[in-house]
Amino acid sequence: MTQNTNTEQEYKPKKTNPVVWIIMCVAAVIWLFIAIVPFFFMVLNSFKGQFEMLMNGIFSMPEEFYFDNYLEVLTGGFFHYLLNSVIVLVISLVILLFISAMASYPLARFKFKMNAPIYALIIACMSIPMHITLIPIFKMMNTIGLYDSIWALIGPYVAFAVPISVFILTAFMKGIPVEIEESAAIDGCSKYKIFFSMILPLSTPGLSTLAIYNGVTMWNEFSFAYTLTQSESARTFPLAVWEFQGQYSKSTPMILAVLTLTVLPMIILYVVMQDKLIKGMTAGAVKG
Repeated sequence: MTQNTNTEQEYKPKKTNPVVWIIMCVAAVIWLFIAIVPFFFMVLNSFKGQFEMLMNGIFSMPEEFYFDNYLEVLTGGFFHYLLNSVIVLVISLVILLFISAMASYPLARFKFKMNAPIYALIIACMSIPMHITLIPIFKMMNTIGLYDSIWALIGPYVAFAVPISVFILTAFMKGIPVEIEESAAIDGCSKYKIFFSMILPLSTPGLSTLAIYNGVTMWNEFSFAYTLTQSESARTFPLAVWEFQGQYSKSTPMILAVLTLTVLPMIILYVVMQDKLIKGMTAGAVKG
């Protein structure tokens, strides 16, 4: 009885200091305000007429919700840009997650002589500035005939996302209990079967986190999209915003409508996958 009482006392959760709790709540509210206010006014002003925002100010409510801004944007090639971005994003993420998982598993589990140097080399690649590779990649895409197509974007997107993805996923896979693999090996499972049947399913939270993290970066990427594409048929969402800005430079509400439609897919993606994102970020934080 004494031992049980001591154990219960030992694992009794500590109460949070009320002052710390209040500071955390205030900081969260301030951060929420900073994050949501610009988005709120962007959406609000996108429903105004061309001169209404200038006459009444950005903080005023629309006199009448003006949906023609969105209608004109949606009929101006918006869905073509959306399709290009979705194709590039989906293919890039599938290739990225597969390569990262295949690279992270041996680095996390196998003990071989070149393990540490290979891992260090991959991590060192995170320090390579993206912009110094624009000209070499531009020449390479010209040589192989992929310039001015959406396929030219997939390679650079995957290549620059691999180091950080391997870094995160290797740490995640190290947190998977080794006993699971040992039991499977005793039952006669090969390394390939263990990887595809056990490690990949258990790594779903980590893979989901990487998909959202890299997906947002790829969705908003501008430099490679601008350098490796030229025609309107090959351009993605960031360039759509750029082109719409030039087209509707005299209509600020129209530009805000374009920006609202651009960020909407990423917001929907986050809402759908937020539980997996949180699980991936907190995985390994608590043991036992």
